[in-house]
Amino acid sequence: MRGASVVFAVMWCCAACGGGGVEPVDSGAIDGGDGTDGAVGAWAEVDELVATRLAANGDPPAALVVYDADDQVVYRRGWNGFTTDQRVAVASASKLVSGLVLFEVIRTGVLSLDSTTGAVLGWTGPTAAITLRHLLSFTSGLAREHSCTLQAGITLAACVDAIAADPPTAAPGARFDYGSTHLQVAARMAEVRTGQSWNALYREVLADRLALPPEVTYFTAPRQAFGQLNPLVAGGLRASMDEYARALALAFHRGVTPALTIGTPELFDAQTSEPYPDAVIGVSPVANHGLPYHYGLTAWLECAPPASACSVLSSPGAFGFTPWLDRATGYYAILGMELDGTPGDGIVNFAVTLEQALRPLIAARVAGP
Repeated sequence: MRGASVVFAVMWCCAACGGGGVEPVDSGAIDGGDGTDGAVGAWAEVDELVATRLAANGDPPAALVVYDADDQVVYRRGWNGFTTDQRVAVASASKLVSGLVLFEVIRTGVLSLDSTTGAVLGWTGPTAAITLRHLLSFTSGLAREHSCTLQAGITLAACVDAIAADPPTAAPGARFDYGSTHLQVAARMAEVRTGQSWNALYREVLADRLALPPEVTYFTAPRQAFGQLNPLVAGGLRASMDEYARALALAFHRGVTPALTIGTPELFDAQTSEPYPDAVIGVSPVANHGLPYHYGLTAWLECAPPASACSVLSSPGAFGFTPWLDRATGYYAILGMELDGTPGDGIVNFAVTLEQALRPLIAARVAGP
């Protein structure tokens, strides 16, 4: 059933950025941000909400950490044995990190959002007009999934060749379909233009600069930490909450920190808006869970569509790991977990509805006195 787990992962699939990490805390430790225990302090509602939702879903291991705009931890707690230094498969939370890598490749000038598969990969026919912008917004018109993304014994190049052989399902820019093929192709474009494998490129332009250990990398089967020749770019990253927070902080600050700059302001601006607002919405897990949000570049835009200059971005994963950032309020947060199932409506619905319920409570605490 490993393949089924990875397929589901694809479906949903640092602390301060100076390279240091947030020190891990034991399960149950809490920082209410006001020097008091969270149960009676300013974060009591957040504490109660998470505990109640977890109890209603079988008390799975989970944690929540919130950082303010100055990269300071203002709330952190683990439940049922989960800690912020516990490395897990983050599933589709990988997409936001993959976007950071590609933004930096674009900044160097070897690719642009308008680079095409025809020019870079030698594709011909209708799919030759697919741009990197189409791929990062999942509007490429490619079939959204391909079995090759689950194959650890092939290269990413071979997988993309197999994706190219399938007929498209729509014209570029005409249809949104959430899936793994788009970023697999985008990663191959970066490999061709840089001459490096995806994991080597990720390490050079992002991981090493964030002082992330070698184990924080992309796999074909991330829960098993297996397969790096054909990494699942849309969902194969393994990281702890503390480690992932370093990349999330970089995204929150639009690629600019005192210690590190990646991408460009224009790219981070582009990320916050739907590039093709008239695209037909095909497969959308957000819509499946009753939410109206559409997609930008490698992130969900938690604004009413057509989203433009959206200040709230998220990248939830199939096993419950859910990072988001809110630039307007001034915080970013991670709901951490790696679940096999819940007794309710499923992992994604549980994690995403909890994130939605937490947002106004956290905003009130961060913005309040």
